Amino acid sequence: MYQTVKGTYDFLPDELKNVEDLEDSFRLTLELYGYKEMKTPVFEYTGVFAKENDTSDMVTKEMYTFSPNGKDSLTLRPEGTAGIVRSVVQNKMYAANELPLKLAYIEEMFRHERPQKGRQRQFTQMGIECIGEKSPMIDAEVISLGYNYIKLVGLKNIKVLINTLGDSSSRVAYSKALSEYFAQYKDSLCEDCKKRLEKNPLRILDCKIDRENDFVKNAPKMEDYLTAEAKEYFEKVKSYLDTMEIPYIVDDRLVRGLDYYTDTVFEVVSTHEDAGSQATVFGGGRYDNLVEELGGPSISGIGFAIGLERLMILAKAEDALAPIEDVVDFYIIDMSKSSNYAFKVAETLRKAFYTVELNYYDRSMKSQFKSSERKGAEYVIIIGEDEVNNETVTIKNTKDRSQEVIKFADLLNYMEGK
Repeated sequence: MYQTVKGTYDFLPDELKNVEDLEDSFRLTLELYGYKEMKTPVFEYTGVFAKENDTSDMVTKEMYTFSPNGKDSLTLRPEGTAGIVRSVVQNKMYAANELPLKLAYIEEMFRHERPQKGRQRQFTQMGIECIGEKSPMIDAEVISLGYNYIKLVGLKNIKVLINTLGDSSSRVAYSKALSEYFAQYKDSLCEDCKKRLEKNPLRILDCKIDRENDFVKNAPKMEDYLTAEAKEYFEKVKSYLDTMEIPYIVDDRLVRGLDYYTDTVFEVVSTHEDAGSQATVFGGGRYDNLVEELGGPSISGIGFAIGLERLMILAKAEDALAPIEDVVDFYIIDMSKSSNYAFKVAETLRKAFYTVELNYYDRSMKSQFKSSERKGAEYVIIIGEDEVNNETVTIKNTKDRSQEVIKFADLLNYMEGK
């Protein structure tokens, strides 16, 4: 018997309803902030995601890369930002629209990593990208969008973590300081961090293996290497968050998992006891160079992504998901010898946008009534030989138990009066 491939999953009908509810709430939030949803291909040229000297686990370990013709290197989409930026550049959206561009996506992603609770190899991310302008006001607004969405969903046990990685000058100075500091501990670093020491020492701070070592905890801090401009920028971001009454904690070890981030980075994490090691609800940050690296102009962007599967786990833990109930407008009980009339009634109602269930095989009226109860039908229509011959229907209101016989031709007008 075949089963799902490791790291993949089935969304059964009730679970899919929960997914759709979360997506609908996200789309409502996007509309409030003026974001428009778009879609990009599920695979791109590998260079869209993999940049020179990129040390992130996603690029070095987790991408599904293939070459169908032995020439082009293609990669299944591991994250949403790069594909959106590629599309912005290719379609010159920065020239044809007023900036900033406010874009959003709800897409499947693929990463070859160890499957665990809330982390699969195929997963859905909901995210936004605000591209074209650099402003601490935009940074704060992006964080508020995600924060207010999580509140709308019903999660209460969360905290907001923010940090700054500084501008280009700040990062150069800080990277140099970290390289000199970690050089003395090179033999104690894990194999991945030995490579990061040469390419991007900031990533050592985020290493799952080394981050708990005392020498990592005592490493130089970013705030000591920020330029005056970078400090002022971050202070303004915090002031706007204060204005919006969004509580936050400055975490000077927060660097995020992708190498293209600059200035503001952030995560919203769950403090619920069931969150475990997969506590991040969503995270993101600003990127100053990605648009230019993909062939566009020198413009900045900022965004975040929410892992939908992890959000579902946390929402269930906090009882934030609405219960799934089977509810239909009509259940048609057919006791006639021919089902044609029942089908005609059903199709008429469906064309008027009523939900309809009906009996498909020979069962007793008692059995069909039980089905109507399980389906949560608001009305039951009973069709027997008399109804067929007289072109009528017997309609029963399941709430007040009232019942009457009406002409089939009058059914829709009858319902309009309800």
